[in-house]
Amino acid sequence: MQFSFKPIGTLHTQAANAQIPRHWSVSDVPGFIDIDAQYCAGLDDIAPGDQIVVLFAFHQSPPFSAAKLKQTPPHKSGPRGVFSICSPVRPNPIGLSVLEVLSISDTRIAVKGIDMFDGTPVLDIKPHIKHSKQ
Repeated sequence: MQFSFKPIGTLHTQAANAQIPRHWSVSDVPGFIDIDAQYCAGLDDIAPGDQIVVLFAFHQSPPFSAAKLKQTPPHKSGPRGVFSICSPVRPNPIGLSVLEVLSISDTRIAVKGIDMFDGTPVLDIKPHIKHSKQ
């Protein structure tokens, strides 16, 4: 089975790559997502203060090989399975971040919590819905 994805927009930040945290949960880095105009109506009902799940392509990652099934993250003392870590070197180079919406203007969403490089292709945006037991 093959899948093909076309980005819906691009993430931008003024932060240098060396300043980007490795995970959104420890990031306060601001920036914005420019959404292609054809998808503008899809931004309706997203509001400042919301959290959004952003799916993106690790467009600068090296190609994956079987040797990368085990990797040692910088904050761990030994190798871990690729599916138990947040490495950008993956069989399918897809990333996920939860970002806070600061504002929306036309096709631009200002956000913070960025852990992506400037120019990252955005594949999809979903609402971040916290689980509640009722």
